[in-house]
Amino acid sequence: MSSGVLVVTGGSRGIGGGICRLAAERGWVVCVNYASAAGEAAKVVSDIESKGGRAIAVQADVSDEDSVERMFEKADEELGPVTGLVNNAGIMGSRGRVEELNAELTWRMFKVNILGPLICSKAAIKRMSEKNGGKGGAIVNISSASSRHGGAGSYVDFATSKGAVDAMNNGLAREVAAESIRVNCVRPGLIMTEGNQQWEGDHPGWAASVTARTPMGRAGELQDTATATLWLLSDEAQYVTGAILDVSGGFVTP
Repeated sequence: MSSGVLVVTGGSRGIGGGICRLAAERGWVVCVNYASAAGEAAKVVSDIESKGGRAIAVQADVSDEDSVERMFEKADEELGPVTGLVNNAGIMGSRGRVEELNAELTWRMFKVNILGPLICSKAAIKRMSEKNGGKGGAIVNISSASSRHGGAGSYVDFATSKGAVDAMNNGLAREVAAESIRVNCVRPGLIMTEGNQQWEGDHPGWAASVTARTPMGRAGELQDTATATLWLLSDEAQYVTGAILDVSGGFVTP
């Protein structure tokens, strides 16, 4: 599908917001999911509408199946049949070394970062799969370069959750390929989202240390991840499934 109805989880800010805005420019009708940032989600919708696009903002906890189903039902009712999904929603867990891990925070992160994409993919497949009477579609999972480098010293638990996303991408792509659903993954490196800008403010020099190890010598921008995601959603990638596209400036890329 080169356009259609797209659900973007965690679409109110950062990478998700960038994907929503570019998707609308490329002709997609967008369901902007958010957990709690209603004002920011409304701003994304307003930005899309100001350029002639169409979008709605829908609150849902991606780790809760009933909440996800209500979101997809609203997208179906207000926008039309869903043909694309970007599993972008994610949170951090226990910042620091594993020996300092807060199991409660990490468990909540696993529910959002691992269970969430599975639940949302389930809802999308029910609608898109030719086996279920759908017309096919595309799913893009947003992982992280940390699934390769491991996040030692600061967020091993987060890296673990993104390693699970990589594995899910592989299995799900094989599972639904014959049902006209493509499943691919974008694995960003350092992208200067609002969250990373705040982390840099609290830990001066962190971004410079990462870019020093990045062959391209710079941090990524929201547009870098968005364009990769939109390509994987488009018909230009019609024979691509099960792929993981590193958008990291060469960082941790073999």
